[in-house]
Amino acid sequence: MTSSEVLTAAEIAKHDNASDLWIVVAGKAWDVTEFAPSHPGGFGIILKYAGKDATDAYSNIHPPTTLTENLSQDKLKGIVNLNTMEKLALPPCPAIAMAPPNSTSSHKPSLDRIISTFDFEEVASKTLAARAWAYYSSAAADVITKRMNASCFDQIMLRPRLLIDVTKVSTEQIILGCRTGVPFYISPAAMAKLVHPDGEIAVARGCGENNVIQAISTSASYPTDEIVKAGGSHQPFFFQLYVNKDRTKSEDLLSRVKSLGVRAIFVTIDSPVPGKREADERAKDQDDVQIPNSFKGKGNQKSGGYARSIGGFVDASLNWGDIAWLRKHWSGPIVLKGVMTAMDAKLAVEHKLEGIVLSNHGGRNLDTTPASILVLLELQKSCPEVFDKLEVLIDGGIRRGTDIFKALCLGAKGVGVGRGFLYALNYGQEGIEKYVQILKDELETTMRLCGVTHLSQVHPGLVNTLAIDHLVPDSDNHPYARWRPKANM
Repeated sequence: MTSSEVLTAAEIAKHDNASDLWIVVAGKAWDVTEFAPSHPGGFGIILKYAGKDATDAYSNIHPPTTLTENLSQDKLKGIVNLNTMEKLALPPCPAIAMAPPNSTSSHKPSLDRIISTFDFEEVASKTLAARAWAYYSSAAADVITKRMNASCFDQIMLRPRLLIDVTKVSTEQIILGCRTGVPFYISPAAMAKLVHPDGEIAVARGCGENNVIQAISTSASYPTDEIVKAGGSHQPFFFQLYVNKDRTKSEDLLSRVKSLGVRAIFVTIDSPVPGKREADERAKDQDDVQIPNSFKGKGNQKSGGYARSIGGFVDASLNWGDIAWLRKHWSGPIVLKGVMTAMDAKLAVEHKLEGIVLSNHGGRNLDTTPASILVLLELQKSCPEVFDKLEVLIDGGIRRGTDIFKALCLGAKGVGVGRGFLYALNYGQEGIEKYVQILKDELETTMRLCGVTHLSQVHPGLVNTLAIDHLVPDSDNHPYARWRPKANM
């Protein structure tokens, strides 16, 4: 049998069990028998589509190149006559088929009725498919960190200066050498097609029209080259890298990304394993097939939500010694995404990184880690020299122009916004552009009311952090507990 052979539904249906497992994706039949037990998303979801057309389920999570990048050519068994597959096709992927989570209607109000970023979230909560909403809105465990990200910004007060000519203001900023129209960028997020069929393509187009930097996720729904092309020739992009257990795959990926003109890589360091996101896991597909006993214990049996489904390939052995390996394969700026302490910020300086993102992954990985803005204050208190050595970015809890302004006053060069833009993507490219306009307008208003006409004029004196200062550590160690583990006797 050759990869160019035309196969029928009856021939595909013969390979419908764990020991002989074929699936059809985009008109091509693949033998995934050996791959299925180690599939990061779990064996069950692949077995469900054994001998059937898995195109819908596959396309709603993976970019088109995933199979070709992970399977050898001999696993491609032939071209499929899709007309014969119709009677065997299963219902669409659960993320699309499930009813909206809380609503009686999936009707979206017109964009002109959207006034704030919170409106986008409210609409998304009522109109996104249940599993998609669970994936994007969920956070780890008791969601304490997620809530704290926002509440800490709320407790920072502004100290406006007055009687200043604020007729003209500029929100332009230079982030990692890229001139951008606003001091915020779109944080990387996986599987944007769960929200809108155009996914990251719509995000790129919206960014390109508004001079906003987009950070592309390793787990994007579309190939990186298509996303970059959609943004236009002058649009700057960053790329978020999850280092693969198979380092050669990451090396090949970096080579492709470099050839596309991506300006910087954000290496995610806070996710050696996925966090426990209970809402995501509760929304898992309810009709997964029973896994044969002989295959239990293989692969990732904990995978219940999308987070675990796409994170199984991440290399948990990544460490500071791997910075040299990254330098070998990437000549541009390297940014560590996920720094949460002054200690690691100082290590980033020692390793001559170009930037860090103070990020707790939106509260999605380790619950009860500090709000990102608290870590920004920790750096100012414990190691202010860091700000002269590299660029400090921040994400988490940023929903208003005032939040952006506060972060900039405290030393951030730029801020990332993730969930909010995904909720805006519910309206496609127009939603992305509307979200940008809302944040930019709010930022300009804040600047004018605080007597600032250019972002080079912001400084800590424009904010009052007394309400949260007691939450900022004074040193690398605990203030009074000096206990240390004793050596085993």
